[in-house]
Amino acid sequence: MHRFTHFTAAAAIALALGLAAPSAFAPSAFAQGAMPAKTGQSAGGPVLTDSKGMTLYVFDRDAGGKSACNGQCATNWPPLMAPAGAKAMGDYSVVTRDDGSMQWAYKGKPLYGWAKDGKPGDTTGDGVNNVWHVARP
Repeated sequence: MHRFTHFTAAAAIALALGLAAPSAFAPSAFAQGAMPAKTGQSAGGPVLTDSKGMTLYVFDRDAGGKSACNGQCATNWPPLMAPAGAKAMGDYSVVTRDDGSMQWAYKGKPLYGWAKDGKPGDTTGDGVNNVWHVARP
């Protein structure tokens, strides 16, 4: 029983210090007020990135806070999806896509990834068809 007491005390300390594995019931980053995108670096300067550090883009054909990129376009340019119940915060807002799902937008422009970027810092989608551009903070 003495060993069990030490284990329980150690587990309690680990939990208090945040050293234990995260729980499936832990609040999400969005619930804690984290921004949906981060600022990363590319060869061309600061860019907005997703949680994995991948560059985000904006699409010139999006207008009025609505995404014009659906179907095959959204396969090549995956939208930065927002969880159910997401709310606007700072320069970030949420737009409703044609299928009813939610997408993050920055200063009113919906945000997308690019399927051909292979690693954080890549910006191979910048300038594609003269309508896709790196999202900059």
